[in-house]
Amino acid sequence: MVIRKLQDLRYSQVTPKAIYLNRRKFLATGSLAFGALGLPSAGRANVKLNGISKSPLSTDEKTTPYEAITHYNNFYELGTDKEDPSRNANKLRSSPWTLKVEGAVEKPLTFDQDSILKIAPLEERIYRHRCVEAWSMVIPWVGFPLSALLKQVEPTAKAKYVAFESFYDGKNMLSSLFAGIQFPYIEGLRMDEAMHPLAMLAVGLYGETLPNQDGAPIRLVVPWKYGFKSIKSIVKIRLVEKQPSTTWAVQNPSWYGFYSNVNPEVNPVRWDQSKERRIGEFTKRNTVKFNGYGDQVASLYAGLDLRKNY
Repeated sequence: MVIRKLQDLRYSQVTPKAIYLNRRKFLATGSLAFGALGLPSAGRANVKLNGISKSPLSTDEKTTPYEAITHYNNFYELGTDKEDPSRNANKLRSSPWTLKVEGAVEKPLTFDQDSILKIAPLEERIYRHRCVEAWSMVIPWVGFPLSALLKQVEPTAKAKYVAFESFYDGKNMLSSLFAGIQFPYIEGLRMDEAMHPLAMLAVGLYGETLPNQDGAPIRLVVPWKYGFKSIKSIVKIRLVEKQPSTTWAVQNPSWYGFYSNVNPEVNPVRWDQSKERRIGEFTKRNTVKFNGYGDQVASLYAGLDLRKNY
């Protein structure tokens, strides 16, 4: 279902069903163990990743449990309710896989799954993840800097932006008509954003390869932007001269701007952006500009009106 009006928003889309059905238990214990509440496993057939180093870019906040990260997802190709992607994860063919990188580059390349893992040393980066729907998580991603991949293809002077495209299988995945957005899903970054050390390509979480519902086998993670910017299951990256289209901006440009930086001062969509609810908690917290990464990324937008360029 695509939410059309504010009154259509269900509480289950802010807090996972297993939490709000056990609210009394949560209040009595002051904590929440997802496994104890009967959440189904994510089919932990994922492969352990080796040689992972700890990144100094990580937050020291408590991470969100694996079961929540893998059962409360936005992935419209696999369904529009939060629980749909985990139920329909088998509809994504995540192996074999190829990732094409082309456009304004000296060396266009195509990576398979093995070569993707060899682009750069793997790091665990514990990042805050903030959704435009006013919920958040803390996720231990495993991956490498996006800049490491871009340097391999040697961008030309015409490369001002980076455009991304997701995998889409119209025979098995949800249609654009029922999802309410156009497929394949597309996103984009300015070149300096893409080259920033915080921008990463994730190939795993919690030390294992990504589950399908979280964007296997490779996805973007841009922690200072709302979650829909972190495109999943990428099959194509194209370096371009002009600002690329992005799925949600095409769907509703008055709500979803190209930049989509986390900003509590701007409310272009139906949800109040000044507060957020961390998954596993019931008390809302104040949203921090740039999702708390302002010291690292605010300089990217010096002189840019972030109310107009949301």
